[in-house]
Amino acid sequence: MSKGELGELHTLGLGETEERAYEALLTRRASGAEELAALLGLPRDRLQAVLGRLVEHGFALPPADGDGALPHPTAPDAAIRTLIHRRQAELHLRSAELERLRMSADRLAGRLMSDAPGPPECGVEAVTGPRAIAERSAQLLASAEREAVLLHPPPALDLTGPLARGVTVRVVLDRDELTSPDRVRDLAALVERGLRVRAAGGVPTRLLTVDGRGTLLPPPDDTGPGATALVVRDGLLHSALTPLFEAVWDRATPLSGPCAAPQHDLLALLAAGLKDEAIARRLGVHVHTARRRISRLLHSLDAETRFQAGAKAALRGWLG
Repeated sequence: MSKGELGELHTLGLGETEERAYEALLTRRASGAEELAALLGLPRDRLQAVLGRLVEHGFALPPADGDGALPHPTAPDAAIRTLIHRRQAELHLRSAELERLRMSADRLAGRLMSDAPGPPECGVEAVTGPRAIAERSAQLLASAEREAVLLHPPPALDLTGPLARGVTVRVVLDRDELTSPDRVRDLAALVERGLRVRAAGGVPTRLLTVDGRGTLLPPPDDTGPGATALVVRDGLLHSALTPLFEAVWDRATPLSGPCAAPQHDLLALLAAGLKDEAIARRLGVHVHTARRRISRLLHSLDAETRFQAGAKAALRGWLG
């Protein structure tokens, strides 16, 4: 994971310091709170807050002894399951919010349709007709300055423009789209230009969000003359859509990632919290070889720590 992004624990209110503390507890690198505070470079009160959050979110059990004792870490696989369950609950919540928005789409479209130019003051604009929807999508992409994110975009949508301007473009496709060799070939060309693309089953909706300030919700079928899309700028509606994309993105599988079946054993050993020497023995390789494989795996998963790698792999279903 890049330094600009927090790890998998961020969605639980935890961050890099909590991950470092959790891994230190797992590896028993400190015998008491003073030693752990020195190891992590934290003042004592800050360390207590970090440990308290680990206990609160189920990654450690409260210490049995008095002041200075450290909490007991829960097993990595149990911690990862906790993370998965929380992410799944978040995704279900966002999907339910989106479904409620979808159910009101016709009512909103009927109320907002007018001859007045430009979007209505309420922050939701109705766009009707395949050609108008395509033009509005292109306009949004052309206005992107930092990032464009898309769920299940139509193949005809041109992403080369924002990529050429240096805009970060992230796309989640439904796995059914990958059955077309032409589609896969086009995606491979875009990946070489910088596109970040993942695939997931049952992508809940189609959407296009630009710079976190505007979202276009195409209809499920935009081929009919009466097809209507919604452009959402209202804060309450928009706040449900950006987290929805991030939840789907996190559980999706990178198309360009090398994590296939041969990596399954290594992922499972990392998730179990084994040390390098034990992993090397299980894989039947030298410890230096095991460390190189671990390093490559963390890089391919865009993870900074082993716990992040195990969590990311489990969230995407790579651990079974």
